[in-house]
Amino acid sequence: MTMRGWRYRYVGPADLRSLVRPGGDGQLMRSPADFDEWASARTAEELSEPFTFVVDQAGALRLAPRRSEHVVCAGGDMVLSAGEIGFREESGRWAIDEVSNQSTGYCPDVSSWPAVAEALDQAGIVRPSGFTHEVVFRRCPSCQQLNIVREDDFVCVFCDEALPREWNVDRPRR
Repeated sequence: MTMRGWRYRYVGPADLRSLVRPGGDGQLMRSPADFDEWASARTAEELSEPFTFVVDQAGALRLAPRRSEHVVCAGGDMVLSAGEIGFREESGRWAIDEVSNQSTGYCPDVSSWPAVAEALDQAGIVRPSGFTHEVVFRRCPSCQQLNIVREDDFVCVFCDEALPREWNVDRPRR
């Protein structure tokens, strides 16, 4: 079953959700002009490391400094994807240096890539054909702990129970 187009709710710690403030969400990138304006205001030091991103429910890219919480970047709302993203300038255009679905607040499935691709295309950013680093999240059915699956080893690091092959962190919503 594909999860394309599904929305992810915040599943992280409640204390981080309390950081959400009206108007404190990530910078909206609806067009190449939005992104160019945002990027030109960043220092070389800022651009040298990845940023926090979400794709909001409208399909738009939102960016915030790397140490920002995804739930804050999303304004506490559900997302189509979330992770970390780095940029480089290439032949006078902006391109993706790296992009992942690494967000322990939303734990999006790797199948959320199409939403990211569409948001990057809308913002006029040259992109790869998929996440440059995929993170596989699973919730243990036995102990309910969140796991990051490494090296295709679908075993809970907390209780040694088998983890499902399909994404199960939360019940996705359409």
